[in-house]
Amino acid sequence: MDARLPPADPRGVAEGAPAAVGAPLLVIAGPTGVGKSAVAVAVARAVGGEVVGADSMQVYRGMDIGTGKLRPEERGGVPHHMLDVWEVEERGSAGRFLREARAAIAAIHRRGRLPILCGGTGLYLRAVVDGLAEGTGRDPGVEARIEQRLARVGAEPLHAELARLDPAAAGRIPATDRFRLVRALGVCLATGRPFTAVQAEATRGGGYRTCYLCLTWPRPALYARIDARVEQMFRAGLVAEVAGLAARLGPTARLAIGYRECLALLAGELDEAAAKVAIQHATRRYAKRQLTWFRAVAGVRFIDLAAAGASEALVAAAGDLVGR
Repeated sequence: MDARLPPADPRGVAEGAPAAVGAPLLVIAGPTGVGKSAVAVAVARAVGGEVVGADSMQVYRGMDIGTGKLRPEERGGVPHHMLDVWEVEERGSAGRFLREARAAIAAIHRRGRLPILCGGTGLYLRAVVDGLAEGTGRDPGVEARIEQRLARVGAEPLHAELARLDPAAAGRIPATDRFRLVRALGVCLATGRPFTAVQAEATRGGGYRTCYLCLTWPRPALYARIDARVEQMFRAGLVAEVAGLAARLGPTARLAIGYRECLALLAGELDEAAAKVAIQHATRRYAKRQLTWFRAVAGVRFIDLAAAGASEALVAAAGDLVGR
């Protein structure tokens, strides 16, 4: 079954914006270990969709085993986006994710297919669907260096630099408003884009017609799946993967569950048995926090994968979204 969307008009589609207001977006969310990736592939094959990952660690190249990333042969021929797009040295950014994911979604709409946003990182999902609060693009390190320059040379040279990078922001922010000057110039330097563009994009909702599904298992079953998955990760070579990346892992990547514990293992601070237990416990705690987050999302529909007819309900929801 292939319920493709009618081709969208590609004219006037800005980077980071949907193809058209009201264009459909299927969100498949849920806690880690629930089986989101496999479900997204099955639904995409059924309704003619493409998957856009929304996992803050699967975006990194080389972080495969520990993030539960599907291997190419497991993706069923379904195009996947926002996997392996950042280097592990890079700091994660919800603002950057928003921009790149919305661009991928717009391209999927232009191909007449259904974008399926799939992942468990609540902040990234919210960014794409609803936008982000003001403050996106800020980097405390960059702002600290600007503060040091401000103390040395005063506000006028910094205001002139802001005027060169973002004339609109400089026109709104006087040199005497040092807080806003540091913030605006910091965003320009941290993102390489005008402050006004970053803020306008981040605070704007996607304008999609969204069906938001959250997959669940009964808690004992979910925890058993998590424990089994950690065991499988070690058998698949997780420790070797982390060892190969250790020297390059940036400040975001090295905090990922599984990677930080394996770094401790490699440093002699944990043995393998203790590392496994630590990963299992941390993953279960994370899954609990994820469920708390998703329960607060307005309009989310929970689907218990242990219930009869769950697969049919998923495909039906996707079919309804594309107007089958």
